[in-house]
Amino acid sequence: MTKKLRVGVVFGGKSGEHEISARSAASVIEAIDKKKYDVVPIAISREGKWLGPAHAIPHLSQSARALLSSRTTSSLKHDVAILPDPTQRGLISFDANGSGAAEPLDLVFPVLHGPFGEDGTIQGLLEMANVPYVGGGVLASSCGMDKVAMKSLFLQAGLPLCRYTWFLRKHWEADRQGVTRKVSRELGWPCFVKPANLGSSLGVSKATGKSSLARAVDLAAQYDRKIIVEEAVDAREIECAVLGNDEPNASLPGEYVVHDKSAGFLDYTEKYTQTGHVDFVVPAPVSKALTSRIQRMAIRAFQAIDGAGLARVDFFLARDRGKLLVNEINTMPGLTEVSGFPKMWAASGLSYTAMLDRLIELALERHREKSLNKTTRA
Repeated sequence: MTKKLRVGVVFGGKSGEHEISARSAASVIEAIDKKKYDVVPIAISREGKWLGPAHAIPHLSQSARALLSSRTTSSLKHDVAILPDPTQRGLISFDANGSGAAEPLDLVFPVLHGPFGEDGTIQGLLEMANVPYVGGGVLASSCGMDKVAMKSLFLQAGLPLCRYTWFLRKHWEADRQGVTRKVSRELGWPCFVKPANLGSSLGVSKATGKSSLARAVDLAAQYDRKIIVEEAVDAREIECAVLGNDEPNASLPGEYVVHDKSAGFLDYTEKYTQTGHVDFVVPAPVSKALTSRIQRMAIRAFQAIDGAGLARVDFFLARDRGKLLVNEINTMPGLTEVSGFPKMWAASGLSYTAMLDRLIELALERHREKSLNKTTRA
């Protein structure tokens, strides 16, 4: 009988997307093939503390807790600090007394959204530990997280974008009037103000003039030192899922259909709760030619940041002129029961369980590819 792969599912984290991460992890644990994989849940608290399985499980949904095996729940009785093991491939964990307490993990699925997880930080830890992991590497993750760096790479790849500008929190605090003039001159009103390094629409708001811009920037500055401001585009919001490494594939696109437009944009509540104000339609009601164009541009965006494993690329389809614009890429998109990424692959013929199988295959493939690199010394 083939030995099961021991997969560490890491979730939670210090970012504002902690709750979405836990929901995504629960969906992964519920859907993953238990005949192939031995799942080890590992939580990171909002304060950044690593929690072993026994303490991580209570942070998952009831259905996910019920599915985890008793062997996993009893395999570690204490909280853990997980560090790279310099003597062998893997992560080594220590219990409260400092003694080794767990078998090595064969692969890590970092189901972390936002800073301290989707931004290259945990990817760097896993690279040091020489452990295969699902998703983009350090470069792709960090560039995919920082909207300013991301857009610079997109422009370099020739992808069409909406107009935008950016500045640092310190610049805003030093010269509010100057920054306001810059935004008014370069973008005009209305516009959207966002933290450069966050997702799930957290800290995002619409500015219609100088006073609302001040409130919007003050809000975004609570989440990040770098602020990005984008022109408001009257557009349909289209998404496309990408799966692969060097030769990725794109799913059928989906579209968020907003029934109540009073908010002006898809906020955190609309994305992750069933309010009835928004439907995610797959496939998106667009022509075959436009579907193909969306898929090609999604792959180009993925390759522009050197993506790996998975990503979701978000587009604006301008209503007035039908122009397709790339908005952003998410290197660890939401994987909850209401998230677009698994829905788009399901509509494309790939079930959630099969999608997870493919992600694990891609992680192992990429790890093998990197192991061919020659180690160099200065």
